[in-house]
Amino acid sequence: MPCVADWLNNPFSIVQGIFAQNVPNSDWEKKVTEYFKEKLKENNATNWVPSLNDVPVHYLKPNSLVKFRCMVQDMFDPEFYMGVYETVDPNTNARVLHFGKYRDVAECGPQQEIDLNSSQTVTSERQTFYCVPVPGESAWSVVVLKPQFYAYISASQARVSPSTSYTPSRHKRSYEEDEDMDLHPSKQKEQHIGNSRSGGDIHGCVEPKRLETEASAGHHLISPNCSPPLDLNFPLPGEKGPACLVKVYESWDSFKVNDVLEVYGILSVDPVLSIVNSEESCAVPFPTDSSALDPMECMDTAEEQRVHSPPASLVPRIHVILAQKLQHINPLLPACLNEEESKTCEYLNLTSLFVSNFMSELSPVRAELLGFLTHALLGDSLAAEYLILHLISTVYARRDVLPLGKFTVNLSGCPRNSVFTEHIYRIIQQLVPASYRLQMTIENMNHSRFIPHKDYTANRLVSGVLQLASNTSLVVDETQLEQGQLDTTGVHNVTALGNLITWQKVDYDFSYHQMEFPCNINVLITSEGRSLLPSDCQVHLQPQIIPPNMEEYMNSLLTAVLPSVLNKFRIYLSLLRLLDYSISDEVTKAVEEDFVEMRKNDPESVTADDLHRTLLVARFLSLSAGQTTLSRERWLRAKQLEALRKARLQQQKCVNGNEL
Repeated sequence: MPCVADWLNNPFSIVQGIFAQNVPNSDWEKKVTEYFKEKLKENNATNWVPSLNDVPVHYLKPNSLVKFRCMVQDMFDPEFYMGVYETVDPNTNARVLHFGKYRDVAECGPQQEIDLNSSQTVTSERQTFYCVPVPGESAWSVVVLKPQFYAYISASQARVSPSTSYTPSRHKRSYEEDEDMDLHPSKQKEQHIGNSRSGGDIHGCVEPKRLETEASAGHHLISPNCSPPLDLNFPLPGEKGPACLVKVYESWDSFKVNDVLEVYGILSVDPVLSIVNSEESCAVPFPTDSSALDPMECMDTAEEQRVHSPPASLVPRIHVILAQKLQHINPLLPACLNEEESKTCEYLNLTSLFVSNFMSELSPVRAELLGFLTHALLGDSLAAEYLILHLISTVYARRDVLPLGKFTVNLSGCPRNSVFTEHIYRIIQQLVPASYRLQMTIENMNHSRFIPHKDYTANRLVSGVLQLASNTSLVVDETQLEQGQLDTTGVHNVTALGNLITWQKVDYDFSYHQMEFPCNINVLITSEGRSLLPSDCQVHLQPQIIPPNMEEYMNSLLTAVLPSVLNKFRIYLSLLRLLDYSISDEVTKAVEEDFVEMRKNDPESVTADDLHRTLLVARFLSLSAGQTTLSRERWLRAKQLEALRKARLQQQKCVNGNEL
């Protein structure tokens, strides 16, 4: 039987063996997939597979098995390749069949030539996805390398020589030390970036811990054969990490743009892949691209060739053997949680046990989280309640164009030009797997690229800030907004933000038309007064304490919480948004009767919107307590919370006499 070194370090040897045993039977492709699927089920074998999210490409062995957790940023046109081809020895006329699947470059033995006219040639089709790391992925959610992989790295060092010097210092640091670095910014170097690392300026630089795992040094990478610099097309400014061309061979119709995937495949970094970037040649790797079959493909623009065939050292290729769409990216949760996925999940029993055990201790976890967020919100327990409901909200269905389950909260009453909103974002960043802080300044509105658009010259989708993965937490900081003039770009960006909040969709710009891309983004708006943007619920902050030093107060709050407690908060928020929820006919009738009674008592102020919002609050209130059905008790509690929230807004309106 092949050992780990065979299927992990040299998967081509496994594929070749299966191909040789089954050719010309076409079942060999299915048997390859089944072989690796079974191997990855054995003894947590997925932990042995090196991840491009954790290790720079120059530190990985070419043609080895790797994994990559990513978001599909763009889909290129399908390409044709020779799935099976035949070589011939001109001297002996001996013929040999080869497989072209999982390859970018044809392989020939000594004294062999490819017979392009062979009747044995099989032309196949595959789809190429341009994939990037999950935008705004929090540092804590980046999977820590397992001990098994330490052994793999040690064993591989004797065989693999990095193309540049690299010391994997993060491998020497324990998970607890990683948490300590996350929670104590003073122990880190300058690391804040505009998106998910600190909530600082929108144009920042990345955190050192993540820089250790990257071969790249910026959003634009310079290749010896590329001029101008290659734009890796990350949606968020300042993002780092590997971009990959992911070659998918089966069921690519089940994936779409913005899906989050985990792929297992063969790493290809052959230097010949850079040949299309050479100004001296129009040649392409043979035999996989359609241009190998049609010379007219050489008439593609130089910009399209540069974008679609970048140097493999900067944008490696992954030839997918197995791929799955992820429900979530929280590494503290099992990968399979819903019932349908769990049927094929190898750890069904363990998953059920994990969920049931955690649900049994849900009440104290909620109480601790409520206390933690109450302190973060300066003693305001009502705002903390609504923040919990917001963080577990998700779009669970769509009725026509209306997204059901969205719960955008406008936290008004935030101090203007204060570090308070920045630290609130830092706390949210420590709780959710992916987040981004958008500073709503005139400059950012007028100069940032929010809406993805189609570049027909390069034949690619140019990313924008609003191209985010599902369940990303977007914190819009309106306290930075000052008087000024929005230009055309600024107006379009604000409109796009409003459409995202209201309809949970972004209209991508394809020049001649717009295309709707549904999304599921949790939006929290922090503002001084009522937000200029729409929201589902406005909660006015009422601080009970005013710390003399806000930064010191917030830092001490993060310092005091144990990593184990933080992990419970993270599991709590991710798990609850995946639970099913229903309302019985009996409770539905009681709610209807209650609403009719409320309308009788106060017909002017109680509207259908109030009923919808109260039902949302009741839904998330029930889920936050681990209840998947609405009870009379939770409905009454939801009404109480809404009454307190409205009374606070009315009180503020009387005090200020403004739009609140």
